Amino acid sequence: MPWSTRELADLAGTTVNTVRHYHRLGILEEPDRRYNGYKQYEVRHLVSLLRIRRLAVLGIPLSQLRSATDTARGTPEVLREVDAELQQRIEALNQARAHIAAIIEHQAPADVPAGFEAVAARLSESDRSIVHIMTRFYDDEALEDIREMSADESDDTGPDIENLAADADEQTRQALAERVAEIIVKHLVNYPWLRNPAEHMPRGSQIGVETFGNALTELYNDAQLDVLFRANTIAEQMMGAMGAGGQGTDHPQP
Repeated sequence: MPWSTRELADLAGTTVNTVRHYHRLGILEEPDRRYNGYKQYEVRHLVSLLRIRRLAVLGIPLSQLRSATDTARGTPEVLREVDAELQQRIEALNQARAHIAAIIEHQAPADVPAGFEAVAARLSESDRSIVHIMTRFYDDEALEDIREMSADESDDTGPDIENLAADADEQTRQALAERVAEIIVKHLVNYPWLRNPAEHMPRGSQIGVETFGNALTELYNDAQLDVLFRANTIAEQMMGAMGAGGQGTDHPQP
């Protein structure tokens, strides 16, 4: 007894649209039609459809189904490629699950940069934006140090920088700059690479400096930028007085 398209789809555990899609791709043979114009599917169509569905479940792309079925020698190679892709997807999904678990554990914003979930509460929205950019320029070793710097509980300047009004007075700016400078010096001493970050920037330091410069001007108001500039200048002077001969970093301390 021949089947209609819907009956065939039900038997194969799929949908009418899927059957029609397979016809359009040319991977499922079109059946003969009855006198009334309706398609009449036979056992061979059902078997072909079930085989296609099996290969699709294995993850073989529809574009490769014909090569996987037509040539027995090609099937192992296609399956190896699919298996490698599946392994990558599994690893990516496991990593995503780990990040989600960390976000939930630390009640962090969902868009917090990967690896910074535990310190998210200490990062302002501008800080998170800068860190996002850092993840595109710094290597893993540098990012680990940046996470440690972000977790430094002795640094209480973050909220004051975030809340600094664009028209803040001179006294407020200078006092905050001096506090920030102390943190910068501490980081420069503990993480000497900050004086020459290029060695941890695989993409190149020039484009990194340009990108960070553009980000600073867009993310921080005039008073905040002034404080950061003053803080770096003061930090350079402090390092010089310590005999370190160091220079402040071009990038804001997270």
